Amino acid sequence: MIAYGNANPLETGNDDFERFALEECIRRQRVDHRTSVLITPAGRGELAIKFASVGADVLLSDALPVRRNIGDFILAGGWRDKIRFAECAFPAVPEQIPGEPFDIVVTRRGLCNLRYEQARRIVRQMLLKLRIGGKLFVSILGLHSELGDGYGDHDQRVEARYARLSPAMANKYGITEPLCLYSERNLFMLLVEAGASVLRTMTSTYGNVKGIAVRV
Repeated sequence: MIAYGNANPLETGNDDFERFALEECIRRQRVDHRTSVLITPAGRGELAIKFASVGADVLLSDALPVRRNIGDFILAGGWRDKIRFAECAFPAVPEQIPGEPFDIVVTRRGLCNLRYEQARRIVRQMLLKLRIGGKLFVSILGLHSELGDGYGDHDQRVEARYARLSPAMANKYGITEPLCLYSERNLFMLLVEAGASVLRTMTSTYGNVKGIAVRV
């Protein structure tokens, strides 16, 4: 088992997205001594533990089966006092979430399961869960990644883009549902249209796109 309490939480390999989010958390902890983080969907729980290990109060939002899957993992690490769970299946965003407004909201991959217009509404709702000056970190599957090879809507405008991966990619990654894949510019415009002030966007080595925005 990984000893998260002794690990350097910034050691995230080539994932600058996680590093930037953790650095933002550390900066806020030094000033306010209390930073609140919302992660939706919850993922496997590793990122929540990294935030908790630098002192943040973390809320994971996802469906109940996810809680059952990762709950023992979080309890075994002794993080029950720092990591809580709100039952809410993404992309639903409740009107009130325990602990809001948050300093940091993180969402990874979930937006690509939605059509662009719905994704824009969800981003706007997530921005409203932030304090003024709070930051939103978004990571999404990229149009120019390997997943884009043979993707049916590759040449469609992002507003109309929503298709299944090629059979080869769907079989390789176990993704059978339609997706809206994004270019870096597409993500930038999604954030702007949702009302965010975009601080930066980036494309990973493997072609996925990431953005950091602030609520103003």
